[in-house]
Amino acid sequence: MKYQNFYQESIEHPEKFWSEQAKQLDWFKAPKSILSKDAYNYDQWFEDGELNLSYLCIDKHIKDGFGAQNAIIYDSPVTNRKQHITFNQLHHEVSKLAGGLQSLGLKKGDTCIIYMPMIPQALYAMLACARIGVIHSVVFGGFAPHELAIRIDDCKPKVIITASNGVEIKRIIPYKPFVDEAIEKAKNKPERVIVFDRQLGVEIPKKEYDVNYTELVDKSPSVEPVPVASTHPSYVLYTSGTTGTPKGIIRDTGGYATALKFSMKYIYGVNEGETFWAASDVGWVVGHSFITYGPLLNRNTSILFEGKPIRTPDASTFWRVISEHHVKAMFTAPTAIRAIKKEDPEGEFLKKYDLSCLKYLFLAGERCDVATLTWTEEQLNIPVIDHWWQTESGWPMIANMVGVTLQEIRPGSAGTPVCGYDIQILDEDGEQVSSSVEGYVAIKLPLPPGTLRNLWGNPERFKSGYLDRFPGYYFSGDGGYKDEDNYVFITGRVDDIINVAGHRLSTAEMEEIVASHKEVAECAVFGVHCEIKGQKPLGLVVLKSNEALDKQETIQKEIIQDVRNEIGAVASFREVLVVNRLPKTRSGKTLRKLLRNIADEQQYNIPSTIDDVTIIDEIKSVYQIHKIGIHN
Repeated sequence: MKYQNFYQESIEHPEKFWSEQAKQLDWFKAPKSILSKDAYNYDQWFEDGELNLSYLCIDKHIKDGFGAQNAIIYDSPVTNRKQHITFNQLHHEVSKLAGGLQSLGLKKGDTCIIYMPMIPQALYAMLACARIGVIHSVVFGGFAPHELAIRIDDCKPKVIITASNGVEIKRIIPYKPFVDEAIEKAKNKPERVIVFDRQLGVEIPKKEYDVNYTELVDKSPSVEPVPVASTHPSYVLYTSGTTGTPKGIIRDTGGYATALKFSMKYIYGVNEGETFWAASDVGWVVGHSFITYGPLLNRNTSILFEGKPIRTPDASTFWRVISEHHVKAMFTAPTAIRAIKKEDPEGEFLKKYDLSCLKYLFLAGERCDVATLTWTEEQLNIPVIDHWWQTESGWPMIANMVGVTLQEIRPGSAGTPVCGYDIQILDEDGEQVSSSVEGYVAIKLPLPPGTLRNLWGNPERFKSGYLDRFPGYYFSGDGGYKDEDNYVFITGRVDDIINVAGHRLSTAEMEEIVASHKEVAECAVFGVHCEIKGQKPLGLVVLKSNEALDKQETIQKEIIQDVRNEIGAVASFREVLVVNRLPKTRSGKTLRKLLRNIADEQQYNIPSTIDDVTIIDEIKSVYQIHKIGIHN
């Protein structure tokens, strides 16, 4: 099968194409209406079909004789625990928890917040909710009580499912006190909080609304999956908004299941029975789509990893997990690879393991710089595939579809459009631009199955945020361009395009050049205020070694010259600061907007998703020293 023919079929005959893909699922009631409009005149898929995600992820495989296959392998270097969970065992845990939720009064259409660490009970909770038609909203474990309270008030859960604590490197995060504080702050009060005690000696404050997770499961009956409409919301997942108020992305059930089954086979190239690992968190969309639902729908063994790429115990952790559990395809963020590269630049740890099982490594979550891609390819000697998607899309939009045709990998590009996504590059007026001309990345409607349905309780914000900018298109919020072969290059959020004396310049392009310097471990380039030119670029770099710190002045000059050589004097790139680390979210995204606001001495809010808040003071100190140096 050729990619181009397959892709064109999906664009020219979307109903026929996705009708065929939907047949890969075991529906309770097969859909006859493939593509229709909802009450808001927005496209919806398989409107009259009925199915259940929990059934497709568990019961279907047991019925087919695969109950003894491992569904989940839990590997937790932070607690030194491992657990192999078969589909039979998964059925037992999920169906009894579902029965427990029903006994607490939850029914189809109710909402439930899941606030959990990376433990099997987090997946049980998601699948138990899906089993009885309860809409879950997973909130990243450890989110501040204020942020959790905002989500409680928005989705109004009847129940919250949490754990005693999370475990980070050298520290315990108390989850239950955070939940209690969030409930105090929230106007909406959940009826019950189900608490799983991890038995790690953490004191759990008791409240009248508490329910013991283990006792609830032990005393509850197993329940059968409840059929739900294809358009029934499977979950609400919050993503940050430009207004500071999080957006509750609504995901349907039938379209999502169809897209995920398709993704596992055609994008990630894994067959039923093989092992897949997405090194992410259930609090993010990757955890929903490719730790929980996607692999289990496809009868893959899914790795549930509680740890970090380094310091758990060292930079060999990823390679150990791949080798030990025979992972065929892995998905992680470029940040994780850069962290490993910094700790082990020569790949000595990697050489200790047999990684012959690994056929593909996929990178996403942030733009992958060429230096990181090249290093990883050289170390693993397999295709390393950058790809691009969003919380809103729920599954990849641009990729190298290895299950169809392994195409040429072009460093800097996320690949070509995935089936169903008619990706266009538009100018300010919504007109398509020529190849290699940068513009706004938009997707012509209809979007394929599995993408966002709406925003929870806020259809007007959905329309204004995604549909109004370019009528007839979904606007991604990113800038980019396509080359003559339809490879798409994402240059970053449109606010990463800076205007230097009237010249529109991509900070991502500059970042690419900075990252290629042999002494740079990672970097960020962003626009700051300039009295003369309006904006100018500023670079922050983390160096690879202490030895490099001794020659940082020389390195700074070399980087500035590199950018001048590649882009020209028009870039006005004259400032590079050396820092110990960059502020990031827990999912590994560099907080460039925060860096820009600090540099410009603008008012800023510290994002709840920040990995380590102490970094801010370090960055501010570097900026102050730099400014004093300029004035002197």
